[in-house]
Amino acid sequence: MFWARCNKTPTYNNPLPHETFPMKRLFKRCLSILCGTTLLSAGAMAAEPASCQTVRMGVVNWTDVIATSGMADVLLTGLGYDSKQTSAVQQIIFAGIRDKRLDIFLGYWKPAMDKNIAPFLAANQVKVLDKPSLADAQATLAVPDYVAAAGLKTFADIARFKDQLGGKIYGIEPGSGANTTIKTMIETNHFGLKDFKLIESGEAGMLAAVQRAVNRKEFVVFVGWTPHPMNINMNIAYLTGSEDVYGPNEGAATVSTVTAPDYAQRCPNVNRLLENLTFTAAQESQLMVPIMERKTPQDVARQWLRDHPEDLQRWLVGVTSFDGKDGVAAVQASLKN
Repeated sequence: MFWARCNKTPTYNNPLPHETFPMKRLFKRCLSILCGTTLLSAGAMAAEPASCQTVRMGVVNWTDVIATSGMADVLLTGLGYDSKQTSAVQQIIFAGIRDKRLDIFLGYWKPAMDKNIAPFLAANQVKVLDKPSLADAQATLAVPDYVAAAGLKTFADIARFKDQLGGKIYGIEPGSGANTTIKTMIETNHFGLKDFKLIESGEAGMLAAVQRAVNRKEFVVFVGWTPHPMNINMNIAYLTGSEDVYGPNEGAATVSTVTAPDYAQRCPNVNRLLENLTFTAAQESQLMVPIMERKTPQDVARQWLRDHPEDLQRWLVGVTSFDGKDGVAAVQASLKN
């Protein structure tokens, strides 16, 4: 109808040369309407659907995941989204994405979580982004350096030091992939560990127990990983000879983001942010130190963005605010508050 109106030639009775201006005026009016319509359409396409404004994020109680989730939270909030975080163990988070109660999870440690995520991937109930958010991670068993100096350097050495270790291996929260691996080793007597007991607790509880042992120069073997301030605050050694029980290359790991299977199609702007949000182990360890000192993840993230504008720029490449405006400008404005 719009083009029909623009293409319809007005009829005048014996128009004089100077009376042709109505046609020019109509052409200008049509052109103005066309340009305005185009601009409105572009803006509407750039903005996310209303259903995407609330981003429901699952967070496991690991400091590295808390740190990166805090960064995502600050960026999303600055972009005009309503970010909501739910703390839970990994199985509940995967089930929450499956049941459409959660949208994203920034903490899939591979291979430590492989067994727990496998059924959800097989049923196409979750999706793992192609590019890891962290490519240089590691997770395996570790000991204080004085224990390694005494001869406990490999997985095969653990059983020889059973008495000094009290027959205990310290894991993290119940149900984690790391703990499942330890249980399997004990149940199958791998490395002669059949008489050992797994001590399960959260990250903070495990690290407190390790720190007490270090203070007393006692023997302890525990789940260690990088990035984490434990590598800064304690002198530790990662065990070798794991026979790939924690994955190849002595526990070499990656961390990836998990979303609902159709999230990229439904909420492409948020998904682009998630694809951009990558870190190094060194960066994450630096982010984690103040969090371990009781600063909030959001305060740490905001300070990082102020101090590292280059990260803000690269994380927001191709990302707009929720309403389709400049993403970098929106987040920068939020950091001034």
